[in-house]
Amino acid sequence: MSLTVENLSFSYGKRPVLHELTFTAEAGELLAILGPNGVGKTTLFKCVMGQERKYSGRIAADGADLAALSPRERAHRVAAIPQAHPLSFRYSAFDMVLMGTSHTLSPFNLPGEKERAAARDAMARVNISQLADRPFDHLSGGEQQLVFIARALAQQAKILLMDEPTASLDYGNRLHVLSVARDLAKDGYTVLLSTHDPQHALWFADRALALQEGRMLALGGPREVLTPALLEALYGRRIALVETEQGPVLVPKEAD
Repeated sequence: MSLTVENLSFSYGKRPVLHELTFTAEAGELLAILGPNGVGKTTLFKCVMGQERKYSGRIAADGADLAALSPRERAHRVAAIPQAHPLSFRYSAFDMVLMGTSHTLSPFNLPGEKERAAARDAMARVNISQLADRPFDHLSGGEQQLVFIARALAQQAKILLMDEPTASLDYGNRLHVLSVARDLAKDGYTVLLSTHDPQHALWFADRALALQEGRMLALGGPREVLTPALLEALYGRRIALVETEQGPVLVPKEAD
């Protein structure tokens, strides 16, 4: 399922945040969205999810205008995967994943075997079945992030929005979560992943979209887009791209 954004603009009051963004993310693709703080990455995702509705332009999933859909219809198409965070209530990991099926139920129905099977399948998909009975708030940050991914899969939406999913994770868990995201794209999901780290795009993404002050600065293959000149324009630092046997690595350069 493709996600198409056409001439998307959005402002908070009189402060413009997004300026005429146009791009398409295809099924089977991991699109990394890059840029420093405040360039509109999270706002873009909020517009796609319907949390911000006063935008101009059009956002469509396989041609269906998301603005014209009910929240339940939208949930059949798009799922958001937040950063790991503590909860006030003690749910099991399985119950957290099961919540992803709620859009399929009427307000007065409880999840049945169909929904429970979807939750079990989703946990198996990301190899966390062994966590099913563990309290969510007792899991590590990386485990919590995988639970959120499984919850999105249980929702059975084919477009996945991952807003800085590795921001609070250690190095090993970052690589694991990013590998899962890449594998989901290979399995046919459309994955949009925002990140502060351009190295993530070089290693895991199919394409990279660079945002600067709410405008699209570049879009294309990561190795084509993430040039030293573009990275300096984005982050205000001189960065060298070094080719290694394992792939390109970004290295900060000292000032002259």
